[in-house]
Amino acid sequence: MSEQEISRRSMIARIAAPGVLAASAAVAGERPRRGKVLMPIGDATEMMDTLYPFFRIPEDGFQLVVAGPEARLYHGVMHEIPPDASIPWDITREQPSYHIKAEIAFRDVKPEEYCAIFISGGRAPEYLRYDKDLMRIVKHFGEAKKLIGFTCHGVEIATAAGVIRGCKVTTVAKCALDAEQGGATYVNQPVVKAGHVISCGTWHDYAPFFAEFMKMLNAL
Repeated sequence: MSEQEISRRSMIARIAAPGVLAASAAVAGERPRRGKVLMPIGDATEMMDTLYPFFRIPEDGFQLVVAGPEARLYHGVMHEIPPDASIPWDITREQPSYHIKAEIAFRDVKPEEYCAIFISGGRAPEYLRYDKDLMRIVKHFGEAKKLIGFTCHGVEIATAAGVIRGCKVTTVAKCALDAEQGGATYVNQPVVKAGHVISCGTWHDYAPFFAEFMKMLNAL
């Protein structure tokens, strides 16, 4: 397929579905595929957590596959503590953000086909950790010692699957207890590596985190 045809198809996809992110419309065909990376999401996935890996991972030739409880469109959210609220917020406020499409349902994922998993944050992990198919998937990565990356509330999925027991990890400070309940040691640092597991505090730490994550991914 020529570069002109790839560009034309990408433009049509954006016009047809503005505001909707779908992996198949991103950089398909532009580079040779080097392996598949899974990213589980759900309604209330935090879009700053999710957008950077959505684009960064395919840049190095990997196929990023977005998965959800069902193969459908999901509502992303934005979390922040308002800097100028008349009444101070002790915790993040949630607002609607972009939409993102899962191309495959958890039940249809064959984790042995993937070389790594990245788990983003937001409120979605609160209920995704109860999904038995997702737990089956994440446990595979732990048992096979494949690359596992997560940020912020993504620790709730990692700890529920039992893949961080005995590891040092980081997460957003309010989720430190989640890490400890999963048998991990919480470390208040932007990025923590523990064997095949690499964790990130919040998306604010993505510059150092993805520098390390992509090194680990490219070394596979």
